[in-house]
Formats: sequence, structure tokens, C-alpha cells
Amino acid sequence: MPEVLEVESYRRLAEGVVGATIARGFADTLAAGRLPAPSTWADAARGRTLTGTRRRGKLLVLTTDGADLGFRFGMTGVLLLDGAAGLEGLFYGPHGYQERWIRAGLELADGRRLLVHDPRRLARVLVDPDLEALGPDVLTLTAAQFAAALECRGAGPAIKARLLDQSRLAGVGNLLADEALFRAGLDPRTPVGSLDAAHRQRLYRALTTTLRTLGRRGGSHTGDHQGGRHDAGHCPRDGAALAHGTVGGRSTYWCPLHQVVPG
Repeated sequence: MPEVLEVESYRRLAEGVVGATIARGFADTLAAGRLPAPSTWADAARGRTLTGTRRRGKLLVLTTDGADLGFRFGMTGVLLLDGAAGLEGLFYGPHGYQERWIRAGLELADGRRLLVHDPRRLARVLVDPDLEALGPDVLTLTAAQFAAALECRGAGPAIKARLLDQSRLAGVGNLLADEALFRAGLDPRTPVGSLDAAHRQRLYRALTTTLRTLGRRGGSHTGDHQGGRHDAGHCPRDGAALAHGTVGGRSTYWCPLHQVVPG
């Protein structure tokens, strides 16, 4: 599932088309589901020159000499440039590519194709997407930004739900959230309001370390916690059987021995 690390790899891939002219844009009805019609995407793309790339969290944006063209990748979306992928494969996605799973893309005047490949059909294309609706990007997150993202009244939501809230922090998905909480030793069900300054600082360090380490390893699925994410999984740190439940609307695994609710 593409999280910030995967989408950053897509952005780097898309850098290869900067300067090209778009001959045609296309999207099926589901990929264009946030637009008035698939023709909205086609009309915005046709004849435009690609001038740059941007990313906020899991949203990729290609800038042009007209409208900005946005991509969201859902659960199994991968960006392809002439058959080359931004990464080798998603943990919960395809490890091979088929033409029938191409949902949207851009055909360039020089013959190249930048394509969205998505078996589950949850990826979406956007025109002039609103980046300001998203929180700060987690790859450049400061301690002050993180502290602001955790502000709440009263007990607040579970800490994992807050990490997944893209309006607060842009880019954290299910795997990165679980890995960061595993490293910080925090139960994902912990109310945000119960975290003192020391726990918040510990979580900030764990999140930034997780992003650096997993970025070097090759993606969100390469965490220390990953091997135990199954029904009979055990904690790689202390050997305890991992607990499993739904937190923040997502399937969640944690160690009941070393991941605790403070206080």
C-alpha cells in the first residue's frame, strides 16, 4: 500500500518526464471519480508542458504550464513510466503489471507513457488539488509541527488514529504508524491527550527514525515490526504474541508487553 515513502519514489520517477509535452491524458470513470467527468482530466492535460513535480504526503502533483495534475494511489496504485515502476512492488499489492490494470495516465508527445496501474481501482486523478487541506509532510516534519499535530481537547482520539489523520500529518499510513508506535513502545489505542511531553518527544523521534530507516531499506513494508503482522505473529523485540485489533479504522498489530498506555 503506497505510503509517503512509496509516493516519494513515484515523484522521483516522474522527474524523468519534466519538460515533456502531454499529447493525451486519460482516466477511467473510477479514477476520475472526484472530477466532474473523465474528460476534465483529459482537457486539463492535453497539450500542456510538464514543468515540475511536488508531493505532500501521499499526494503526487505534476505541475504544468496550465493546471496542476494530481495523483492519489489508494491501496495498490503504482506509477509506471514505460513499464518501469517507482518501486518493485507493494507489500499488499501486485508484484507484476498487466495492461488491463492501467486506470489512468498521460501519453507524451515523445511516445512515452506515464501510467497509474491499480488492480483494486482505488487510485484517483485530480486537477488543481488542494495541498493546503493536508497537514505538514512527514518527511520534513519538525518537532514543533509534530507537537501541533497532537494538540487536542480532553482525551482526544487514539494516537494511531491521529497519526493516520492526513489533515494533521500528511503521509503516514497503516504500516508506518504501527512501526513508529512499536519503536516508541506506545499502545496504538492510547488517547492522544494522555501523552506527556516526554512520550510525545519519544514518538516524534521514533517516527522520524522509522522514516529514515525504512526509506533506506526500500519502503513502508520493511519495518522491524512487519514480520509479526499475521494471526500467529510474535514481537521481534521480546517474543510476546502480538495483539490484533482495529484502531483508527485500520487493522493494527502491537505488542502488549512493551507497547503500553502511559500512566
